Amino acid sequence: MMMDLFKSINKKYKPPLLLLQRTTMKFYNVVRIILVFLLCVHCKDHSSKNLPNKNIETIIPLKYAQGFSIIDFNTYKVLEIKNPWPKSNKAYQYALVTHDSIKKELSGTSFEAIITIPIKSIVVTSTTHIPSLELLEEEQTLVGFPGIDYISSKKTRQRIDDQLVRELGKNEGINTEVLLELSPEVLIGFGIDGNNRTFETIKKSSIPVIYNGDWVENSPLAKAEWIKFFGVLFNKEKQADSIFNTIEKDYLEAKLLARNVIEQPTILSGAMHNDIWYLPNGNSTEAQLLQDANTHYLFKNSKGTGSLSLNFETVFEKAKNADIWLSPSNFSSLEALEKNNAHYTLFKAFQNKNVYSFNNTKGATGGVLYYELGMARPDLVLKDLIKICHPELLKHYVPYFFKKLD
Repeated sequence: MMMDLFKSINKKYKPPLLLLQRTTMKFYNVVRIILVFLLCVHCKDHSSKNLPNKNIETIIPLKYAQGFSIIDFNTYKVLEIKNPWPKSNKAYQYALVTHDSIKKELSGTSFEAIITIPIKSIVVTSTTHIPSLELLEEEQTLVGFPGIDYISSKKTRQRIDDQLVRELGKNEGINTEVLLELSPEVLIGFGIDGNNRTFETIKKSSIPVIYNGDWVENSPLAKAEWIKFFGVLFNKEKQADSIFNTIEKDYLEAKLLARNVIEQPTILSGAMHNDIWYLPNGNSTEAQLLQDANTHYLFKNSKGTGSLSLNFETVFEKAKNADIWLSPSNFSSLEALEKNNAHYTLFKAFQNKNVYSFNNTKGATGGVLYYELGMARPDLVLKDLIKICHPELLKHYVPYFFKKLD
Protein backbone atom coordinates (compact mmCIF):
# COMPACT_ATOMS: atom_id res chain seq x y z
CA MET A 1 0.00 0.00 0.00
CA MET A 2 2.86 2.38 0.87
CA MET A 3 4.46 1.57 -2.45
CA ASP A 4 1.29 2.42 -4.32
CA LEU A 5 1.09 5.72 -2.45
CA PHE A 6 4.69 6.59 -3.33
CA LYS A 7 4.07 5.81 -7.02
CA SER A 8 0.98 7.96 -6.94
CA ILE A 9 2.86 10.94 -5.44
CA ASN A 10 5.79 10.52 -7.81
CA LYS A 11 3.48 10.36 -10.81
CA LYS A 12 1.64 13.42 -9.63
CA TYR A 13 4.63 15.70 -9.03
CA LYS A 14 7.27 14.53 -11.51
CA PRO A 15 6.01 16.48 -14.54
CA PRO A 16 6.17 19.87 -12.78
CA LEU A 17 9.71 19.14 -11.55
CA LEU A 18 10.83 18.15 -15.02
CA LEU A 19 9.21 21.25 -16.42
CA LEU A 20 11.13 23.39 -13.93
CA GLN A 21 14.39 21.67 -14.81
CA ARG A 22 13.84 22.15 -18.54
CA THR A 23 12.88 25.81 -18.06
CA THR A 24 16.02 26.42 -15.96
CA MET A 25 18.27 24.72 -18.53
CA LYS A 26 16.76 26.81 -21.32
CA PHE A 27 17.39 29.96 -19.27
CA TYR A 28 21.04 29.07 -18.69
CA ASN A 29 21.55 28.18 -22.35
CA VAL A 30 20.19 31.58 -23.38
CA VAL A 31 22.54 33.28 -20.88
CA ARG A 32 25.51 31.31 -22.23
CA ILE A 33 24.70 32.30 -25.80
CA ILE A 34 24.47 35.98 -24.82
CA LEU A 35 27.78 35.84 -22.90
CA VAL A 36 29.59 34.14 -25.77
CA PHE A 37 28.21 36.73 -28.20
CA LEU A 38 29.33 39.62 -26.00
CA LEU A 39 32.77 38.09 -25.54
CA CYS A 40 33.21 37.68 -29.27
CA VAL A 41 32.16 41.27 -29.89
CA HIS A 42 34.59 42.48 -27.19
CA CYS A 43 37.48 40.46 -28.62
CA LYS A 44 36.72 41.64 -32.12
CA ASP A 45 36.54 45.25 -30.94
CA HIS A 46 39.83 44.94 -28.99
CA SER A 47 41.51 43.32 -31.98
CA SER A 48 40.33 46.01 -34.36
CA LYS A 49 41.53 48.77 -32.08
CA ASN A 50 44.99 47.56 -31.12
CA LEU A 51 45.87 44.56 -33.29
CA PRO A 52 44.85 45.47 -36.84
CA ASN A 53 46.73 42.62 -38.50
CA LYS A 54 47.05 38.89 -37.86
CA ASN A 55 50.85 38.77 -37.54
CA ILE A 56 52.22 36.45 -34.87
CA GLU A 57 53.24 38.40 -31.80
CA THR A 58 56.61 38.00 -30.05
CA ILE A 59 57.19 39.29 -26.55
CA ILE A 60 60.70 40.72 -26.21
CA PRO A 61 62.17 39.10 -23.07
CA LEU A 62 63.19 41.25 -20.10
CA LYS A 63 65.18 39.83 -17.19
CA TYR A 64 64.54 42.31 -14.39
CA ALA A 65 62.49 45.34 -15.45
CA GLN A 66 58.78 45.17 -14.76
CA GLY A 67 57.65 48.67 -15.67
CA PHE A 68 57.55 48.22 -19.44
CA SER A 69 57.13 45.57 -22.11
CA ILE A 70 57.77 45.30 -25.84
CA ILE A 71 55.66 43.14 -28.17
CA ASP A 72 56.77 42.64 -31.77
CA PHE A 73 53.95 42.14 -34.30
CA ASN A 74 56.42 41.87 -37.19
CA THR A 75 55.15 44.94 -39.06
CA TYR A 76 55.04 47.09 -35.92
CA LYS A 77 55.89 46.96 -32.22
CA VAL A 78 53.89 47.88 -29.14
CA LEU A 79 55.72 49.57 -26.28
CA GLU A 80 53.69 49.44 -23.06
CA ILE A 81 54.59 51.49 -19.99
CA LYS A 82 53.00 49.74 -17.02
CA ASN A 83 54.14 51.66 -13.98
CA PRO A 84 55.46 55.17 -14.80
CA TRP A 85 55.04 56.38 -11.21
CA PRO A 86 54.20 54.80 -7.85
CA LYS A 87 50.62 53.54 -7.52
CA SER A 88 49.91 54.27 -11.18
CA ASN A 89 46.63 52.67 -12.26
CA LYS A 90 46.96 53.12 -16.01
CA ALA A 91 49.13 51.47 -18.65
CA TYR A 92 50.26 53.50 -21.67
CA GLN A 93 50.60 51.82 -25.06
CA TYR A 94 52.57 53.23 -28.00
CA ALA A 95 52.71 51.78 -31.50
CA LEU A 96 56.16 51.90 -33.10
CA VAL A 97 56.27 51.63 -36.88
CA THR A 98 58.94 51.78 -39.55
CA HIS A 99 56.72 52.53 -42.55
CA ASP A 100 54.05 55.16 -43.15
CA SER A 101 51.76 52.52 -44.65
CA ILE A 102 51.55 50.77 -41.27
CA LYS A 103 51.01 54.14 -39.61
CA LYS A 104 47.94 54.65 -41.79
CA GLU A 105 46.69 51.17 -41.00
CA LEU A 106 46.92 51.93 -37.27
CA SER A 107 45.25 55.31 -37.48
CA GLY A 108 42.13 55.59 -35.35
CA THR A 109 43.32 53.01 -32.81
CA SER A 110 43.46 53.55 -29.06
CA PHE A 111 47.25 53.88 -28.78
CA GLU A 112 48.61 56.90 -26.92
CA ALA A 113 50.67 57.68 -30.02
CA ILE A 114 51.88 56.09 -33.24
CA ILE A 115 55.59 56.81 -33.61
CA THR A 116 57.91 56.24 -36.55
CA ILE A 117 61.20 54.59 -35.61
CA PRO A 118 64.12 54.94 -35.53
CA ILE A 119 63.78 58.28 -33.75
CA LYS A 120 65.74 61.09 -35.43
CA SER A 121 65.20 63.88 -32.90
CA ILE A 122 64.34 63.57 -29.21
CA VAL A 123 63.90 65.54 -26.00
CA VAL A 124 64.52 63.79 -22.68
CA THR A 125 63.72 65.28 -19.30
CA SER A 126 65.97 63.45 -16.82
CA THR A 127 69.76 63.24 -16.70
CA THR A 128 69.31 59.48 -16.15
CA HIS A 129 68.19 59.26 -19.80
CA ILE A 130 71.44 60.72 -21.16
CA PRO A 131 73.64 57.59 -20.63
CA SER A 132 71.29 55.41 -22.67
CA LEU A 133 71.51 57.79 -25.62
CA GLU A 134 75.30 57.78 -25.41
CA LEU A 135 75.67 54.02 -24.88
CA LEU A 136 73.55 53.49 -28.00
CA GLU A 137 75.57 56.19 -29.83
CA GLU A 138 72.45 58.28 -30.37
CA GLU A 139 73.43 61.42 -28.42
CA GLN A 140 73.27 63.42 -31.67
CA THR A 141 69.47 62.99 -31.67
CA LEU A 142 69.07 65.05 -28.48
CA VAL A 143 67.82 68.53 -29.38
CA GLY A 144 66.57 69.89 -26.05
CA PHE A 145 66.68 69.36 -22.29
CA PRO A 146 65.18 71.13 -19.25
CA GLY A 147 68.09 72.21 -17.04
CA ILE A 148 71.13 71.57 -19.23
CA ASP A 149 73.55 72.61 -16.46
CA TYR A 150 72.74 69.36 -14.65
CA ILE A 151 74.17 67.29 -17.50
CA SER A 152 77.69 66.05 -16.67
CA SER A 153 78.64 63.88 -19.65
CA LYS A 154 81.52 65.32 -21.67
CA LYS A 155 79.99 64.13 -24.96
CA THR A 156 76.65 65.81 -24.42
CA ARG A 157 78.22 68.87 -22.78
CA GLN A 158 80.21 69.39 -25.97
CA ARG A 159 77.00 69.32 -27.98
CA ILE A 160 75.51 71.85 -25.57
CA ASP A 161 78.57 74.07 -25.97
CA ASP A 162 78.16 73.78 -29.75
CA GLN A 163 74.55 75.00 -29.28
CA LEU A 164 73.11 71.77 -30.63
CA VAL A 165 71.02 71.16 -27.50
CA ARG A 166 68.59 73.87 -26.43
CA GLU A 167 67.65 74.83 -22.87
CA LEU A 168 63.99 74.09 -22.14
CA GLY A 169 63.61 75.60 -18.67
CA LYS A 170 62.33 73.38 -15.87
CA ASN A 171 60.86 69.88 -16.09
CA GLU A 172 57.62 70.91 -14.39
CA GLY A 173 57.28 73.93 -16.65
CA ILE A 174 58.96 73.23 -19.99
CA ASN A 175 59.26 76.16 -22.36
CA THR A 176 56.71 74.96 -24.90
CA GLU A 177 57.53 77.78 -27.33
CA VAL A 178 61.10 76.56 -27.72
CA LEU A 179 59.95 72.95 -27.75
CA LEU A 180 57.51 73.56 -30.59
CA GLU A 181 60.25 75.34 -32.48
CA LEU A 182 62.51 72.29 -32.09
CA SER A 183 59.61 69.97 -33.03
CA PRO A 184 61.17 66.72 -31.74
CA GLU A 185 59.70 63.44 -32.90
CA VAL A 186 59.16 62.41 -29.28
CA LEU A 187 59.57 63.67 -25.73
CA ILE A 188 60.58 61.25 -22.98
CA GLY A 189 59.01 62.42 -19.75
CA PHE A 190 58.72 61.24 -16.19
CA GLY A 191 56.24 62.09 -13.50
CA ILE A 192 55.51 61.45 -9.84
CA ASP A 193 51.73 61.32 -10.16
CA GLY A 194 50.71 61.89 -13.79
CA ASN A 195 49.52 65.46 -13.22
CA ASN A 196 51.88 67.34 -15.51
CA ARG A 197 49.89 69.98 -17.40
CA THR A 198 52.87 70.83 -19.59
CA PHE A 199 52.97 67.29 -20.96
CA GLU A 200 49.26 67.47 -21.77
CA THR A 201 49.86 70.71 -23.69
CA ILE A 202 52.74 69.12 -25.57
CA LYS A 203 50.61 66.10 -26.54
CA LYS A 204 47.92 68.42 -27.92
CA SER A 205 50.63 69.95 -30.13
CA SER A 206 51.09 66.54 -31.83
CA ILE A 207 54.42 65.81 -30.11
CA PRO A 208 54.18 62.33 -28.54
CA VAL A 209 55.09 62.09 -24.84
CA ILE A 210 56.33 58.71 -23.62
CA TYR A 211 56.55 58.24 -19.87
CA ASN A 212 59.74 56.63 -18.58
CA GLY A 213 59.42 54.82 -15.25
CA ASP A 214 62.98 53.55 -14.76
CA TRP A 215 63.22 55.21 -11.36
CA VAL A 216 60.24 53.23 -10.01
CA GLU A 217 61.97 49.84 -10.49
CA ASN A 218 62.99 48.01 -7.33
CA SER A 219 66.45 46.68 -8.19
CA PRO A 220 69.67 48.14 -9.64
CA LEU A 221 69.68 45.81 -12.65
CA ALA A 222 65.98 46.44 -13.34
CA LYS A 223 66.68 50.15 -13.62
CA ALA A 224 69.67 49.54 -15.88
CA GLU A 225 67.59 47.33 -18.17
CA TRP A 226 65.61 50.38 -19.29
CA ILE A 227 68.30 50.88 -21.92
CA LYS A 228 66.14 48.40 -23.86
CA PHE A 229 63.32 50.98 -23.73
CA PHE A 230 65.57 53.37 -25.66
CA GLY A 231 66.87 50.53 -27.82
CA VAL A 232 63.44 49.88 -29.34
CA LEU A 233 62.91 53.61 -30.02
CA PHE A 234 66.11 53.75 -32.05
CA ASN A 235 65.57 50.33 -33.63
CA LYS A 236 68.67 49.10 -31.83
CA GLU A 237 67.29 46.26 -29.72
CA LYS A 238 70.31 44.01 -30.32
CA GLN A 239 72.79 46.71 -29.31
CA ALA A 240 70.77 47.55 -26.19
CA ASP A 241 70.58 43.88 -25.25
CA SER A 242 74.33 43.46 -25.70
CA ILE A 243 75.13 46.55 -23.62
CA PHE A 244 72.85 45.44 -20.81
CA ASN A 245 74.27 41.91 -20.82
CA THR A 246 77.76 43.35 -20.32
CA ILE A 247 76.58 45.54 -17.42
CA GLU A 248 74.75 42.59 -15.85
CA LYS A 249 77.80 40.31 -16.23
CA ASP A 250 80.14 42.84 -14.58
CA TYR A 251 77.63 43.45 -11.77
CA LEU A 252 77.13 39.76 -10.99
CA GLU A 253 80.87 39.05 -11.12
CA ALA A 254 81.54 41.86 -8.64
CA LYS A 255 78.74 40.59 -6.39
CA LEU A 256 80.20 37.08 -6.47
CA LEU A 257 83.64 38.42 -5.62
CA ALA A 258 82.32 40.25 -2.55
CA ARG A 259 80.25 37.27 -1.39
CA ASN A 260 83.32 35.36 -0.23
CA VAL A 261 84.46 38.06 2.20
CA ILE A 262 83.88 37.07 5.83
CA GLU A 263 84.02 40.49 7.51
CA GLN A 264 81.11 42.82 6.90
CA PRO A 265 81.75 46.48 7.74
CA THR A 266 78.80 48.24 9.39
CA ILE A 267 77.31 51.03 7.28
CA LEU A 268 75.59 54.33 8.06
CA SER A 269 74.06 56.40 5.25
CA GLY A 270 72.40 59.77 4.67
CA ALA A 271 72.31 62.91 6.83
CA MET A 272 69.99 65.42 8.50
CA HIS A 273 67.69 67.81 6.69
CA ASN A 274 65.41 70.08 8.75
CA ASP A 275 65.87 67.90 11.86
CA ILE A 276 65.03 64.68 9.97
CA TRP A 277 67.67 62.12 9.04
CA TYR A 278 66.94 60.65 5.62
CA LEU A 279 68.52 57.33 4.70
CA PRO A 280 67.73 54.41 2.40
CA ASN A 281 64.94 52.05 3.38
CA GLY A 282 65.67 48.35 3.68
CA ASN A 283 64.16 47.38 0.31
CA SER A 284 65.55 50.32 -1.66
CA THR A 285 68.01 49.88 -4.51
CA GLU A 286 70.67 51.59 -2.37
CA ALA A 287 70.19 48.99 0.36
CA GLN A 288 70.33 46.20 -2.25
CA LEU A 289 73.64 47.54 -3.52
CA LEU A 290 75.03 47.52 0.03
CA GLN A 291 73.81 43.95 0.46
CA ASP A 292 75.38 42.86 -2.84
CA ALA A 293 78.64 44.51 -1.72
CA ASN A 294 78.46 42.19 1.32
CA THR A 295 78.17 44.88 3.97
CA HIS A 296 76.05 45.16 7.09
CA TYR A 297 73.72 48.08 6.50
CA LEU A 298 72.45 48.96 9.95
CA PHE A 299 68.93 49.82 8.77
CA LYS A 300 68.49 46.91 6.37
CA ASN A 301 65.52 45.49 8.29
CA SER A 302 63.35 48.57 7.69
CA LYS A 303 60.48 48.05 5.23
CA GLY A 304 59.90 50.10 2.11
CA THR A 305 61.65 51.11 -1.11
CA GLY A 306 62.03 54.85 -0.62
CA SER A 307 63.64 56.92 2.11
CA LEU A 308 63.53 56.21 5.82
CA SER A 309 62.87 59.30 7.97
CA LEU A 310 64.26 59.21 11.51
CA ASN A 311 65.28 61.62 14.24
CA PHE A 312 68.92 62.12 15.20
CA GLU A 313 68.68 60.20 18.47
CA THR A 314 67.40 57.04 16.77
CA VAL A 315 70.17 57.10 14.16
CA PHE A 316 72.89 57.90 16.68
CA GLU A 317 71.87 55.12 19.05
CA LYS A 318 72.09 52.53 16.30
CA ALA A 319 74.93 53.84 14.13
CA LYS A 320 77.32 55.77 16.39
CA ASN A 321 79.92 53.01 16.00
CA ALA A 322 79.37 52.35 12.28
CA ASP A 323 82.60 51.59 10.42
CA ILE A 324 81.73 53.58 7.28
CA TRP A 325 79.44 56.51 6.57
CA LEU A 326 78.22 56.75 2.97
CA SER A 327 76.45 59.51 1.04
CA PRO A 328 76.07 62.19 3.74
CA SER A 329 73.61 64.27 1.71
CA ASN A 330 75.26 67.01 -0.37
CA PHE A 331 78.06 67.85 2.06
CA SER A 332 81.40 68.03 0.28
CA SER A 333 83.82 67.90 3.25
CA LEU A 334 84.11 66.86 6.89
CA GLU A 335 84.36 70.53 7.77
CA ALA A 336 81.04 71.24 6.06
CA LEU A 337 79.45 68.36 7.98
CA GLU A 338 80.73 69.65 11.31
CA LYS A 339 79.71 73.21 10.54
CA ASN A 340 76.18 72.08 9.71
CA ASN A 341 75.77 70.00 12.87
CA ALA A 342 78.43 69.50 15.54
CA HIS A 343 76.77 66.25 16.60
CA TYR A 344 78.06 64.60 13.42
CA THR A 345 81.53 64.56 15.02
CA LEU A 346 80.28 62.06 17.62
CA PHE A 347 80.10 59.27 15.05
CA LYS A 348 83.02 56.85 14.93
CA ALA A 349 83.08 56.97 11.11
CA PHE A 350 83.52 60.76 11.22
CA GLN A 351 86.29 60.53 13.83
CA ASN A 352 88.12 57.91 11.74
CA LYS A 353 87.55 59.90 8.53
CA ASN A 354 85.70 57.02 6.92
CA VAL A 355 83.06 59.17 5.23
CA TYR A 356 82.51 58.77 1.48
CA SER A 357 80.35 60.74 -0.94
CA PHE A 358 79.61 60.89 -4.67
CA ASN A 359 78.75 64.58 -4.39
CA ASN A 360 82.25 65.77 -5.36
CA THR A 361 82.31 63.98 -8.72
CA LYS A 362 80.75 66.60 -10.95
CA GLY A 363 80.53 67.76 -14.53
CA ALA A 364 81.85 71.07 -15.87
CA THR A 365 78.72 72.99 -14.85
CA GLY A 366 78.18 71.36 -11.46
CA GLY A 367 75.94 68.41 -12.31
CA VAL A 368 76.56 65.39 -10.06
CA LEU A 369 77.69 62.49 -12.26
CA TYR A 370 76.14 59.84 -9.98
CA TYR A 371 72.66 61.24 -10.56
CA GLU A 372 73.20 60.90 -14.31
CA LEU A 373 75.13 57.68 -14.75
CA GLY A 374 74.62 55.74 -11.53
CA MET A 375 71.27 54.23 -12.54
CA ALA A 376 72.51 53.10 -15.94
CA ARG A 377 75.76 51.65 -14.57
CA PRO A 378 75.03 49.84 -11.29
CA ASP A 379 78.10 47.71 -11.96
CA LEU A 380 80.30 50.78 -11.40
CA VAL A 381 78.38 51.75 -8.26
CA LEU A 382 78.75 48.24 -6.85
CA LYS A 383 82.48 48.18 -7.59
CA ASP A 384 82.86 51.54 -5.86
CA LEU A 385 81.18 50.18 -2.74
CA ILE A 386 83.26 46.99 -2.79
CA LYS A 387 86.45 49.02 -3.13
CA ILE A 388 85.48 51.20 -0.14
CA CYS A 389 84.18 48.40 2.09
CA HIS A 390 86.62 45.65 1.09
CA PRO A 391 89.80 47.46 -0.03
CA GLU A 392 91.67 44.15 -0.39
CA LEU A 393 89.44 43.33 -3.38
CA LEU A 394 89.60 45.03 -6.80
CA LYS A 395 93.13 46.20 -5.98
CA HIS A 396 93.67 48.20 -9.16
CA TYR A 397 90.17 49.64 -9.36
CA VAL A 398 89.72 53.40 -8.88
CA PRO A 399 86.24 54.40 -7.60
CA TYR A 400 84.21 56.07 -10.32
CA PHE A 401 81.71 58.05 -8.23
CA PHE A 402 82.60 57.90 -4.53
CA LYS A 403 85.43 59.85 -2.91
CA LYS A 404 86.53 60.07 0.71
CA LEU A 405 85.67 63.40 2.30
CA ASP A 406 88.66 65.47 3.43
